[in-house]
Amino acid sequence: MVTRLIFCVVLSLTDHLCFAEELRPIRQGHAHNDYEQEKPLFDALDNGFCSIEVDIFLVEGKFLVGHDKKDLRPEKTIQSLYLNPLRERIKKNGGRVYKGGPPITLLIDVKSDGPETYSRLRTLLAKYSDILSGLDNGKWIKRAVNAVISGNRAKEMIVADVSRCVGIDGRLSDIESSIPPHLMPLISDRWGSHFKWRGEGEFSKEERSKLQAIVKKVHHRGRLIRFWATPDKVPVWRELNEAGVDLINADDLTGLRQFLLP
Repeated sequence: MVTRLIFCVVLSLTDHLCFAEELRPIRQGHAHNDYEQEKPLFDALDNGFCSIEVDIFLVEGKFLVGHDKKDLRPEKTIQSLYLNPLRERIKKNGGRVYKGGPPITLLIDVKSDGPETYSRLRTLLAKYSDILSGLDNGKWIKRAVNAVISGNRAKEMIVADVSRCVGIDGRLSDIESSIPPHLMPLISDRWGSHFKWRGEGEFSKEERSKLQAIVKKVHHRGRLIRFWATPDKVPVWRELNEAGVDLINADDLTGLRQFLLP
């Protein structure tokens, strides 16, 4: 009886530790096109990812989620899939997405017209100012979620918005921009526009040096760096990780988690 009780206690503790480990935040994890996962948002959070990407279209006043217009459904909005569940989770976790963890990034990739979409999106996001980092009397206040606008970015409108609660996703051409890091916290660019290597064979010394130089330059400006359209392959993840890339793109969430937390 005692042996059985000890076994049950050990099993319970093991289960608890495994569950805790599953929720360990992975700062480098970026869920690319997260809405295509079986459980949008929740699959990323269950794997501890700290950056989540969602594509949106402005359609008849609604912000519908999807990569192409043919994929859009009226019930799949940024509120229903992301903003509302995040707010609920943050309330339960004492003001954080992960208890005691870092803020996460919600990368909002605008597929419709940039200025028109942002002019309406800013009104919606203001309703979530309790969870979104943003300007308050000219001071940037950090909260549980950093919303960053990518895709069709209305840069001039965002910069001029004195009550904004979003940042701008820059490109490598923006590295030297005078826009401060809190407003342009991230630099993202297409992997294939700068590198030929696809994870097969050796990563050339020239391309490795180029990658390291890009990362160093972006970090020197106080920004994070991410590449999109990177192959979901361990050799690529290893090179990105060793070079100090801040957000590693992945569709294979479990695979990247297992790589970063062996």
